[in-house]
Amino acid sequence: MNYELRMANLDKKQNITIVLSFFFGLFSLFSYSQVKTKIDSTSIKIGAQVTYKIEVDVDTTSLVIFPEGQTFSPMEMIESYTIDTTKKDDRYNLIKKYGLTQFDSGVYTIPKQKILIGSKEFYTDSLKVEIREIVVDTTKQGLYDIKPIIEVDKSIGDWWKYVLLTVLVIAVIGFLLWWFIWRVKPLTEEEEIALLPPYDRAKLALKQLDESSYLQNENLKGYYSDLTYIIRKFLDEKVYDRALESTTDELVSRLNLLKDGNQIELSKDDIRNIQTILKRADLVKFAKGTPDVALAAIDRKTIDLEIDHVKEALPEPTEEEKLLDKQYKEDQERRNKTKKIVLTFGIVAFLLLGTLVGLGYKYGFSYVKDTILGHESKELLEGEWVTSEYGFPPIIITTPKVLKRIEIPVAEDQENQPKSSSFSYGTMLDVFNVTVNTLQFPKQKREAETQEQANVPEIDLAELSEKGLEGMEAKGAKNIFALKDKFETPNGAEGLKSYGTMNIPSVGSDKLREAKFVFVLFTAENVLQQVFVISPENDTYADEMVERILKSIELNPKTE
Repeated sequence: MNYELRMANLDKKQNITIVLSFFFGLFSLFSYSQVKTKIDSTSIKIGAQVTYKIEVDVDTTSLVIFPEGQTFSPMEMIESYTIDTTKKDDRYNLIKKYGLTQFDSGVYTIPKQKILIGSKEFYTDSLKVEIREIVVDTTKQGLYDIKPIIEVDKSIGDWWKYVLLTVLVIAVIGFLLWWFIWRVKPLTEEEEIALLPPYDRAKLALKQLDESSYLQNENLKGYYSDLTYIIRKFLDEKVYDRALESTTDELVSRLNLLKDGNQIELSKDDIRNIQTILKRADLVKFAKGTPDVALAAIDRKTIDLEIDHVKEALPEPTEEEKLLDKQYKEDQERRNKTKKIVLTFGIVAFLLLGTLVGLGYKYGFSYVKDTILGHESKELLEGEWVTSEYGFPPIIITTPKVLKRIEIPVAEDQENQPKSSSFSYGTMLDVFNVTVNTLQFPKQKREAETQEQANVPEIDLAELSEKGLEGMEAKGAKNIFALKDKFETPNGAEGLKSYGTMNIPSVGSDKLREAKFVFVLFTAENVLQQVFVISPENDTYADEMVERILKSIELNPKTE
C-alpha cells in the first residue's frame, strides 16, 4: 500500500514537472516571439532599396532601443524611418523600418540586430539578400555621350544693396563738393562791379552818386566824401598807389612830380581842379564848411571830366605789362584751383577717416583693415558655403568650398584591402585645409561562427588618432601638441577628437609657420570615418570656420 502510494505521488510530481516545463517553454517562446523581422524582398537589383522591418510588441512601460548607425554591413543603410506606434489595450506594437542597399552584386547576409527592451537584449534572425546585376543589351539600349556640366546661376545675395548705398553716399558727397567748392557761382552786384576796369568802375560810381539823395537832403559831407573817394580810388589804381592814404597836399605834390617826370601827360589845370575839389571836400569834412548845392553839382561834373583827362593822360600799357597782367590773372586762377583741390582733398580725407574710425569702433579695426586690404580666411568665412555628403556611408558636412575627390592608388590584390574614399579642399601646406576620409574594412570570419555571423575587426580610435599625427609628422609637421576629447555630432553620433597646435612648412620657404589642427574620428562596425581640419593660428576668421565645420558634421540624415 505504501509502495503504491509513493508511486502515485511520484507520477503526480512528474505530471506537475511536465506541466511546468511546458508552461515555461511556452513563456520563453512568447517572450522571444515579441520581436519579429522581415524584408520586403530577398532579391533586388544593384542600387535598389530593400526595406528591413523590425516589429516589437511590448507593454506600455517598456523602453525599446532599436539599432542605429551602420550595423547592417555588408548592406548599407541609406535611410532610417520613424517608428510607427500602435496601441492596443495596455500594449504597444512598434514597427521600425530601414532602407538598405548594396552596389556590388552577390548574396549578402544581413547580420543579427541587437534590440534592447528594458534591461534585456534580444537579437533578430539574420536574413539573406541577393543583389542582382543589371544586364544591359547594348544592341537595344542606345549609348550616349556624358552630358555636359550645367552651370547654375548663383544667388546675387544682398551685395547690390551695399553697392547702391555706397554709390548714393558718394553721389551726395560729390554733389555737395561741387555745389559749395567747384560750382561757378553767379556773381553778386558788388563782385561784378569789382571786376570792372578802374575807369568803368569810377564812371559807375559817379552814376550811383547822382542817384543818391545826398543833395536833396543837403548832406554835403557825405556827398563830398563819396566824390573824393571816387577820384582817389581811380588815381590809386591807375596813377599813384597811395592816393587813398595820402593827404591832399601829398597827392597833388605827387601828381606834379609825375607830370614833371613825363610819366603822366596831365595839364596843370587838371591838377589844379583836382586840388580845388579835394581842398573843398576837406573843408566840408573837417572844418564843417557849407558850399552851395549847385557848386557841389559842378564839382561832380568837374571830377567826371578829370577822370576822362587822367585816362587820356595815361600811357598805353606795353606788351610786357599786358603779359604780366595776364600772368597775374593766370596765377590767381591757379591759386584758386589749387585752393579748391586742397580743400576737396581735405574734406574727402576727413570723411574717409571719420568713416573708418566709426566702422572700426563698431566692428573692430582689424575687421575693417581686413575688409579693405583683403584676408584669405575672411573671404572664405564670408563666402558661399556648401553642404554636401562625402563617401559612403556618407559624412554630411558644411565647408567654405566644395571638397574635391582625391584619387587614391589601388593595389592589385584588393582581397584584404579596405575600401577608401577621400575628399579635400587644399593641402596641409595651404592656409586652410579640410579633408574627409571614409574607410570600409573587409569582414573577417571567426572559426566558431558561420558565414552569417561574420565579425569585423575592432577599431581603436585612440590608436588611429596617434597614427594620424604620425602621418602629419611624416609630411613635415613639427612640434605637435595634441589633446583628446570626446566628440558628439548634432544628431548624436559619438567619436574621438584630437586637437592642438603644430608647426608646418610654408609653401616656397623653409620656414615653419604655426597652425592649429582638429582630427575627428568615428567608427561603426567595420567603417572608419575621419574629418581633418588644419587652420592658421591666431586667426579669428579661421577659428570661426573650424567651429562652424565641426558643428555641421552629421553621419546620418536626420529622420523626419
